[in-house]
Amino acid sequence: MRTVRQIANGIVAREGGFVDDPDDPGGATKYGVTIHAMRRLGLDLDRDGAVTQLDVRALSKAQAVDIFLEHYFEKPRVGLLPGAVQASVFDMYVNAGAQAVKILQNLLRQMGYDVSVDGMIGPQTAHATKDATKPRPLALRDAYGVARRNYYFRLADQRATLRKYARTRAGGKGGWIRRAEEFLSAKYHLSDDDFQKRISGWV
Repeated sequence: MRTVRQIANGIVAREGGFVDDPDDPGGATKYGVTIHAMRRLGLDLDRDGAVTQLDVRALSKAQAVDIFLEHYFEKPRVGLLPGAVQASVFDMYVNAGAQAVKILQNLLRQMGYDVSVDGMIGPQTAHATKDATKPRPLALRDAYGVARRNYYFRLADQRATLRKYARTRAGGKGGWIRRAEEFLSAKYHLSDDDFQKRISGWV
């Protein structure tokens, strides 16, 4: 099993270098760390009194990993979750914040567990998740991965400007979908035909 730091390093590698896409609500981003996150954390790397794109550009991979470990794993208490879903929830938290936990909590409620959908991992959510993984740990991981993929599809359904993250220019699976499927058993990956059917309504 990969360590949490190895997972964080994988997220950094997946996110890539500096980008400033006007369609991305996160704004200027490097290694998955957005300028909004850096401002919230007060990461004025050049110490000029303001967090700007220059600070985002100056961010190192090691700093990004440390940010993810402290603010996207330890503070949200992702470590309370069982190993089967930990990596996917951690990766999703970097990508979508507390929504990552709400997806899990909604899934648990659908399974009959009495948990609050508040985006916070506490004893209630941790216990329910552990209980849900007892029979077949990979079943919950896969269910979460499918729910995560559906969340991305819904975002792209609602906002045409976000479709480029779910579909490549060539028409294949985009980064969001591939990212979700990295944490899914192969049998649950969408075939090319099924993917095309799912996005057939997109312009």
